[in-house]
Amino acid sequence: MTTITETRSGHRAATTRSLPARVFLGAEQDPRWSRPALWAVLAVAFVLYAWALSGNANEYYAAAILSGTQSWKAFFFGAIDAGSYITVDKPPLALWVMGLSARIFGYGTWSMLLPQALAGVAAVGLVHSAVRRAFSRGPAGHVAALIAGVVMTLTPITVAINRDNNPDTVLVLLLVLAAWFCLESLRTGRLRPLLLAAFFVGLGFNAKMLQAYLVVPAFALAYLACARGTWPRRVGHLLAAGAVLVVSSAWWMVITDLWPKDSRPYIGGSTDNTVWDLVIGYNGLGRIFGQGRG
Repeated sequence: MTTITETRSGHRAATTRSLPARVFLGAEQDPRWSRPALWAVLAVAFVLYAWALSGNANEYYAAAILSGTQSWKAFFFGAIDAGSYITVDKPPLALWVMGLSARIFGYGTWSMLLPQALAGVAAVGLVHSAVRRAFSRGPAGHVAALIAGVVMTLTPITVAINRDNNPDTVLVLLLVLAAWFCLESLRTGRLRPLLLAAFFVGLGFNAKMLQAYLVVPAFALAYLACARGTWPRRVGHLLAAGAVLVVSSAWWMVITDLWPKDSRPYIGGSTDNTVWDLVIGYNGLGRIFGQGRG
């Protein structure tokens, strides 16, 4: 359904599509092929990521997801066993997504892996949106966005991780969200999108620790070089974003390390039963010097 208005001269003004029409067909000024093409790409992505899912994928994480359906304590800490004896070697954010699905629908292949497939599809849609919004309105932006979405969809490693229960899928989605908001901050000159970008990077830290920070230098340099306003204003905004990043990253680690050690599971992968050691050791320097597994 569209709304048509008339000017005083009797001529028809531009039409405004209803919300359902905008969702499925795009805005009136968009190329007619753009939104249907996006839906086609998303459909292909869903088929690639969700077709014929079977088994437990990575059984190490599957055990933690199953334990999380049996014990909220195991759920919060990401413990491998329902008795909360030892945790996995990563923060539990990605496990929480799959674990909540398994708690609602019952543990199984689809309840565990379908959220991963949907997260992968969402990442494709966000990449398309970010690229389109980075261009001024016109066919070129829609073409570039479609190419970006297709490349994201068909990249072999993307297909592989979105069919698995490793935390990489959630990490990628969160970092794409962060990139979307970082670009939005550059486009609009507003602080709030930059703070949201920092928030999502921090959530990414709670999926796979320091790997989430690989994007931080690029985001910071892009903001310093391209953001609106004076240099002091840009630096001030980055400092505010840094504070958000620290809080968003550290809250689970702080809670866990302050929790009495005799009433929580041992931190898997650490040498001293602390998340901090896991961050700088097994999942930090251990990645550089070859001491980490995955």
